[in-house]
Amino acid sequence: MAELTRITAPDGVAPAAAYTHVVMGSGRFVAISGQLALDEDGKLVGEDDPAAQARQIFENLRRCLASAGATFADVVKLTFFVTDMAHMPAIRAARDTHIPPTHLPAASAVQVTALVSPEFLMEIEAYAVLPE
Repeated sequence: MAELTRITAPDGVAPAAAYTHVVMGSGRFVAISGQLALDEDGKLVGEDDPAAQARQIFENLRRCLASAGATFADVVKLTFFVTDMAHMPAIRAARDTHIPPTHLPAASAVQVTALVSPEFLMEIEAYAVLPE
């Protein structure tokens, strides 16, 4: 695990409630492409179910991180692309099963009109930093 510094309330910036404003570290950079709610056979998990889709996406992220020798403890940034901001509580619940609230990464949430296919409700990408 990389040594990371997290700043949730930089001077002059409102404190972060569900993310960290600044995460710093040094080492190898890992970028995980946006993950969708697909199982290992490429089948959709959780049609019309944001909680099921979020859980599958975080499992996919976990597997992608593991393939690079990383864990969620190494994640410095998550980006959430959602078709409806109402899906954010489901995403946060899935995230919180993998990342303790005391070690949240930097994050951005973006509402989009569509993803690659209409059955997908969200897509999540991650950046991580590993020790050299």
